[in-house]
Amino acid sequence: MLFRESAESVAARALEGSLFLHLTEQFVHTHGYKPGISEVRSWERSIPALTGALLDAGLGQVEVMLEYALPLTSKRADAVLAGVHPRTGEPSYVIVELKQWSEAHPEDGEPLLCRVEAYARPVLNPIEQVRGYCDYLVSFNGALAKHPERISGAAFLHNATEFGVSGLDEVEQSERGRLFTADRRGDFIGYLQTRLAPQSGAAAADELIGGKIQPSTQLMSVAAQEVREREQFVLLDEQRIAYEMVLGAVRKAEQADHKEVIVVTGGPGSGKSVIALSLLGELYRRSVPALHATGSQSFTKTMRKVAGARKREVQDLFKYFNSFMTAERNGLGVLICDEAHRIRKTSANRYTKAELRTDKAQIEELIDAARVPVFLLDQHQVVRPGEMGTVGQIQQAAAAKKLDCRVVSLDSQFRCGGSDSYLRWVVRLLGLDGDQPVVWDPDGKVGLEVVDSPEELEAFLADRRAHGYGARMSAGYCWKWTTKIPPGQALPADVTIGDWARPWNVFGDRAVLGAPPAALWATDPAGFGQVGCVYTAQGFEYDWSGVIIGPDLVWRGDKWVVDRTASKDPVFTRATPDADVDRLIRNTYKVLLTRGMIGTVIYSTDPETRDKLRELMGTGADATVPA
Repeated sequence: MLFRESAESVAARALEGSLFLHLTEQFVHTHGYKPGISEVRSWERSIPALTGALLDAGLGQVEVMLEYALPLTSKRADAVLAGVHPRTGEPSYVIVELKQWSEAHPEDGEPLLCRVEAYARPVLNPIEQVRGYCDYLVSFNGALAKHPERISGAAFLHNATEFGVSGLDEVEQSERGRLFTADRRGDFIGYLQTRLAPQSGAAAADELIGGKIQPSTQLMSVAAQEVREREQFVLLDEQRIAYEMVLGAVRKAEQADHKEVIVVTGGPGSGKSVIALSLLGELYRRSVPALHATGSQSFTKTMRKVAGARKREVQDLFKYFNSFMTAERNGLGVLICDEAHRIRKTSANRYTKAELRTDKAQIEELIDAARVPVFLLDQHQVVRPGEMGTVGQIQQAAAAKKLDCRVVSLDSQFRCGGSDSYLRWVVRLLGLDGDQPVVWDPDGKVGLEVVDSPEELEAFLADRRAHGYGARMSAGYCWKWTTKIPPGQALPADVTIGDWARPWNVFGDRAVLGAPPAALWATDPAGFGQVGCVYTAQGFEYDWSGVIIGPDLVWRGDKWVVDRTASKDPVFTRATPDADVDRLIRNTYKVLLTRGMIGTVIYSTDPETRDKLRELMGTGADATVPA
């Protein structure tokens, strides 16, 4: 938080002007840059409106915590009021969202969203916003986990009249989400008096700040029902071994203050994410604090959508690798690091607070966060400079901490028709293990075809879709990607090959004229028709995969040649060594060529490369298996 004192003290500082100077200084210290003019103005106008209501309610001794940071997220609540409940005598908390709006109206057909003149896009209805903050704190702050009744929430629109915001209250109001306006200031004062007594709230504030940050028992129960009881997974062989190994490590951790690292490694479709979800559900059923984390925005958002489709609390269990910079050491029972080949050197980026910028390795942060850190990875899926999640690096980090590190290899896989032969063929095709490509020997499990044009590739996939299958097209990053699309304009056809042109998938979190947001390209049926890149395809699967190999990877003579000048990927800079670019581009095509569950269709923009691919197909390629 940026500031904490009693309501009387906050009001006095605001009156003399020192509060806003102090908030600005703390903001710079915390975030490393100055707050915007609009944010400072909101403090100057909204905080006095809140403290004035508190003083008029006789609640000058209530503790006010301004810009309160929610755990494991960058979100901040405008104010959290801490005090004593007038009826029970127990600690009581009120989250208050302060809005300067004079007018706001519901978005047509979307009551949880509203339109405000100052914003170009719809914003969340403040009732739902403050309710979400309350629910999140209950889920992750130990001081509230066993006492969820202690927290409530209200949005105070101190410049608005009921007429100016009519319609916002169509959203159901509850103890954790209420709405008050300027002409209902008296009701707001009465509301505060029902939640807070006229006595010091310092002890209650201390208890909230000292609350252990971890998933609550209630949240674990919800997750057990939503994940474990809904799952349709059957774990086989090495999958089950990995699963039981983690549960065994949890038992030892509980019984003997034990800590160990577990690494699960396997190729595409080997069941790593199935193990992760199965573990997550089982751990919550056993009330073991656990979180799931990845380094992929698309993958995390999809996991939230799939596993937490009906429960927002469950969505909050899925984090990113850089969420644990300030995590309590061993604060979790288990941290499941899925897609661990996406681990970065450090968690710091340009948005990282100045005081959090350290040289501490991200691997070390993740190991420190839990008694049993679990890493699931595929070393051949490292596709960006700076990604460094390998078995050797994790073992080295564990050894430096004198921790046991056990590794389980998943030999079987369930993508690409369950064909181990196909996966080995792809690895050899791209020279990822140092071997030369070999002719594909069909095994009857997976379809494989090389085509002569992008039109033929798309027509083939369209035919498969007409027969009830899912299909996607993806390509190497060899065409510029238009990332800023004016409202109402269709996606530009950036991927152009001769007369054929199609758009990249959407860049960002909002759909564009029926095309799904980037994170849902691989799973939303409307994703067909756009060309996916490796960052949206990685971690996902679909029935039929069409892969366009661009001019960044061509066959010349007796070997592959990587042309870094043909890549338009902005992650490759002049400082990226040629050897790294070579490896990462090959890994990119390995990812793209292993997304199809039933079959893969390949097209290369280079004639010599197409000839080589056809040669490697031999005479018995079975593109239509299985039908």
